[in-house]
Amino acid sequence: MASSTVTSAQPERPPRPNLAFRRLRGKRSPAEFAAAVRRAARQIGERVSCDARYVGRVEAGEIRCPNYAYERVFLHMFPGRTLTDLGFAPRSSVRGRQARTTGESRGAGEPYETHDTQDVRDTQYVRDAQDLYEKHDNNEESDVLRRAFMTSGATVAAASLTPLGLALDAAAAGRPTRRAGTGEAGALEEAVRRIRLLDDRHGADGLYRRAAAPLRTAYALLDAGASRQATADRLYTGAGELALSVGWLAHDSGRFDDARSHYAEALATARMNGDAGLEAHAFCNMAFLARDAGRPREAVRAAQAAQRAARPLGSDRLMSLLSLREAGGWAGLADRVGCEQALVRAQTFYGRGPSDTDPEWMSFYGEAELEGLEAQCWSTLGDWPRAARHARRAADLQDPHFTRNLALYSAELADDLARGGRPDEAAGAGMCVLDLLSEVQSSRIHTMLAGTARVLLPHRRSPAVSTFLDRHRTLPRPA
Repeated sequence: MASSTVTSAQPERPPRPNLAFRRLRGKRSPAEFAAAVRRAARQIGERVSCDARYVGRVEAGEIRCPNYAYERVFLHMFPGRTLTDLGFAPRSSVRGRQARTTGESRGAGEPYETHDTQDVRDTQYVRDAQDLYEKHDNNEESDVLRRAFMTSGATVAAASLTPLGLALDAAAAGRPTRRAGTGEAGALEEAVRRIRLLDDRHGADGLYRRAAAPLRTAYALLDAGASRQATADRLYTGAGELALSVGWLAHDSGRFDDARSHYAEALATARMNGDAGLEAHAFCNMAFLARDAGRPREAVRAAQAAQRAARPLGSDRLMSLLSLREAGGWAGLADRVGCEQALVRAQTFYGRGPSDTDPEWMSFYGEAELEGLEAQCWSTLGDWPRAARHARRAADLQDPHFTRNLALYSAELADDLARGGRPDEAAGAGMCVLDLLSEVQSSRIHTMLAGTARVLLPHRRSPAVSTFLDRHRTLPRPA
C-alpha cells in the first residue's frame, strides 16, 4: 500500500459542479445511470460499486478525478473522450502526494494489481477490497479520510488486506483524541456502504468477525463529540447504520444473539438522536431476525413498529419492504389472510414507484427482492408451487451484481421444487447455487441447501439428483 504519511491540511475549496458529466447522464436517473456504469464495468471485466450517491458526488464536483477502475469504465462507456472531456480534473492535480513518474505503489495506484492469493475466490476478495477503499481521489478529502480511518481503525483494511478484504487491526481502534469532523463522518458512511457491497457479492460469513473494529471506532467517534450539530447527526446515523450492517452480518451467518444485540444498539442510537429513518431500518431488521429465529408474532409487531416510524418519511418503497416483513410474520403464524393482506399492501406501495425519499440502504430492494420475499411467505405457508413460481421469477430478475441474493433466490427455488415433488428441477436449481458458492459465503444459504439435499435423498436414483447430492457432499462447510 502507499505510504500513510499525512500531508499538511490545505484550505478547503468549494467543489465545482461537473456539468459535462451531468449532460452525459441525460434523462436517466442517477440510479439508472449507476446501473449502466456497473453493466459497462462487467463488460470489460471490472468490478465497481457505483450507486446513485456516487453519481451525485461526481456531478456535484466532490470527486474531481475517479479512481483507475472507474476511469477505465467511463472511457469504455464514452469512447473517444478523455477524462477532461468528462469534466474531471487531471489526476496529477488532485493527488495529495508528490506525483510518481515511475508508477503507483500498491493500493494507491492500480486497484486491480496482481497479488499472491490462495485461489480464485481469494483474488476476488482482494480486488473487491481494493475497489472498496480506492474511492477518495480528491486531495483534501482523501487525506482527511486516511487520517480518520488509519488512526481510528475503521479502514486499516486498506493497509492489511487479506483474502477477505477486511482484515481490521482491532488494536488500531483506539479512542479518538479530537472531535470528529465531516471527514470522519464521510469515512464512516463510506465504510457502511462498502461493507454492504462486499456482503452483496460474497455473503456474511467471511466479513462478520472483521467488522467489530469499525463498529467500536464508530461509537468512539460519537463519544469524542463533533464540532457541529450537523456532523454529530451524521455520525449518529452512520454509527447506527454500521451497527445494523454488522448485525446483518451476524444474522446472515447464523449468530442470532449477536445480531439481536447489534440491532438493539442501532435502535437505541436512532431514538437518542430522534432519527426516524434509522429507527424504521432497525425495526425492519429486527422483524426479519425475529421471523428467522422462529418468533413470528414478534416479527409482526416489529414490522408494524417500523411502518409507524417510516410513514412520515414518504418512501413508498420502504413501506413496501416493511409490509413484506409483516407478511413474513403472519406466514409464520399460519395466518394466510393476514399474510395476503400484507402482501397486497406491499405490491401496492411498490407499484407507486421509487422516489428521492427512498433510503440509500434499500439499493437491494427491487422487483427481484419483492418476488423473493413473497416466495418465502408462500413457502412458510406450505404452498410450494406458488412459492416456486415467485422464487424462479426472483432469480430471473436479479441483477448479477448482487451475487449473494442470486444464490439465495436460487436456493429458495431449489427447496420449493424439492418439497413440491419436482426433484430433477430442484437438483438443477441446486447446481446453480453450488456454482455461485465459489463466490458467496453465507451460512443461511448453506443451511437451505442442506435442507434441500435431505429432501432429495429419497430420489437419489435420478441421475440429476445423484449428481447434485454428490457435489453437495463435497462442498466445504462454512467455518
